[in-house]
Parts: sequence; structure tokens; C-alpha cells
Amino acid sequence: MAATVPQARAPIRALLIDISGTLLIGSSPIPGAARALSRLREARVPFRFCSNTSKESTAVVHQKMVDAGLDAKLPELWTSIGAVKDVLKTQNLKRPYMLLSESAKAECTDDASPYATTACTDSPRYDSVVIGLAPTLLDYDRLNKAFRILVGEDGPAARNPAQKKENVPLIALHRARYLESSDRALSLGPGPFVAALETASGTRAQVVGKPTRTFFETVLGDLARDGLGPDDGVAVIGDDVDADLGEGALDLELWRVLVKTGKYRTGDEGRADVQRPPDQVCESFADFVEYLLGHDESEPEMRKHR
Repeated sequence: MAATVPQARAPIRALLIDISGTLLIGSSPIPGAARALSRLREARVPFRFCSNTSKESTAVVHQKMVDAGLDAKLPELWTSIGAVKDVLKTQNLKRPYMLLSESAKAECTDDASPYATTACTDSPRYDSVVIGLAPTLLDYDRLNKAFRILVGEDGPAARNPAQKKENVPLIALHRARYLESSDRALSLGPGPFVAALETASGTRAQVVGKPTRTFFETVLGDLARDGLGPDDGVAVIGDDVDADLGEGALDLELWRVLVKTGKYRTGDEGRADVQRPPDQVCESFADFVEYLLGHDESEPEMRKHR
């Protein structure tokens, strides 16, 4: 059951829900997650799914959720893939060198750019580097190619100092240090590879997914269409006290709920490197929904946290 917690600053009226490790492990639903989502629908609690996926496109993630029996609608799903697509468009970046899966790359570029490649061949034409979790692509040759693009030594133009690129952006979908694999063991996330490119090139990555303030503000703006008001409380739920509940979640004063599933490991909430402990710790997403709605399913009223 949910742990005893202090009272929230405002009634919780909407939720931002992590997917991997919170609702799903691999392609399998976490026990109770499907029923918990159904209860939220019955109670008319607005929510959005927030994923830092970079291995798969938004459509693939949505289909995985549906196949797992989760009541998820595609417009409710917000991912770092969608965020990077907006960044490329806003910054007019048309020739990205992308260390992403094929489905993720296609979504970011609408499959229209011949430059959105993971090839290691020299080219003077790239105007940005985009990196996510693409295990088969994060090898020395491709990372070195990305490094050369960032420092302006990625082709014939490098031999002419007057043509050297300046300020080539490094765009990271997220920088989680580790993830939970389908075998329930931890595996490297994209964060260490992002850090390597930052260190080598002297370029600070622009992170577009969770837990950036911009990402959360975008999703909150969408929730306003469901009647979310400025004084209504919003809870963000995830299994990673940093990548799900840090930075923007703190800045925006969201109610931060850590669940003990997925990549969670005993003591994560009290680690010395955590900026601030979560507001609430629950055994699972289902336990948090039980806490929020109460035990009586015949009266699906949201419990206020005064």
C-alpha cells in the first residue's frame, strides 16, 4: 500500500504518468496497472503518458501499450521523439546526424530527409547531432563521427578553416544514466554516451525529454484542454527519482510520486545525489491510484489532498 505522506499543496486533479518501469516492463504490464488506468477513466481524472522512449517511435510505443491491455489513446502519449521533432523544426535543422532507431528517426524527420542517417561516411552537410538510446549504433565509429561533426572536422570542409562549422547543436532525447531491461537487470542508458560527446567536444547537450521544464510545460499545456486550471495540483509518477521526478518537476512544483517498480532500487529515494526526495513513495502505480481514489470503487471520486 502507499506510504504515509504529507499533505499535497493543492488537490491533485491530473496525472503525468511514466510508461517504462511504471506501467510496463518490456512489453508486459505491471500487475494492477491496467485496472488502475480504467479506474482513472471512470473517475474522469485527466492524465497524459510521458515517455523518454528513444528506441521506438511514438506509434510503436502506443501499440505496445494497447497490446499489453492498457487503455491508452495516442493523443495522450507524449514522448521525447515528438519533442525532438519539434526542436528540429523550430531551429530549422534540416540535416541531422541521428543516432536513433529507424522508427524513431522516421518520426523525427517524417522520413523526408536524406541526411538523417546513421552511416559513418564522411559528409560536410550535417547541421546537428541527435542522440537517443540506439544500442546497435552507439559504437566507436558512429560516436566518433558525431564528435567530428560537433567540432567541425567531419569532411572536406574541415580542411578549410573558413568553412568550419560553428555551434553545431547536440540534441539528446534524454540523459538517463541507466534503464531496466526486459530481464529486470539494469543496463546503460543514453546518458553516459551523451556525456562522452559533451566532454570530448565541449558542447553542452540540449535535452528535450523528461525531466526538462519545457517538456513538462508542453504536456501541461495540453492538459489545459481537459479543464486543468492554474490552481489544480498535478502529480508526476515514475520509477526514476532523477529522470522522471527531477529538474522540471521540481521547478513546476509538481507532486512527485516514486514507485517501487521498474528500475527502482532500494534506497533510491534517499540517495545523497538526489536533489530533493520525492513527495510520496508507493509500491506501484496501482497503489498510488488506490490512494488517490480510495477503496470504494462504487464512488469513483478523486480524494482531495488538502
